[in-house]
Amino acid sequence: MANNPGAKKAIRKIAARTEVNKARRTRVRTFLRKFQEAVTGGDATAAKGAFVEAQSELMRAVSKGVVHKNTGSRKVSRLAAQLKKMSAA
Repeated sequence: MANNPGAKKAIRKIAARTEVNKARRTRVRTFLRKFQEAVTGGDATAAKGAFVEAQSELMRAVSKGVVHKNTGSRKVSRLAAQLKKMSAA
């Protein structure tokens, strides 16, 4: 357990940062789910709009340090591939 003021402060900072990051991660997952729902629904225009929002939110999470850069890029790439496959069909 933390025994000095600096360590106690660090614990408080970590707890606060964890809450913020948890909210950001949840927000990203929400946008990813909306994209998946649009794709499974078969609505190309809704999927395109959801893709733009999901991509934006993922890259924002990357810039905030919630998601690693390569992870964000990989997820965006896979979403784009799904969108392309859907619009081609």
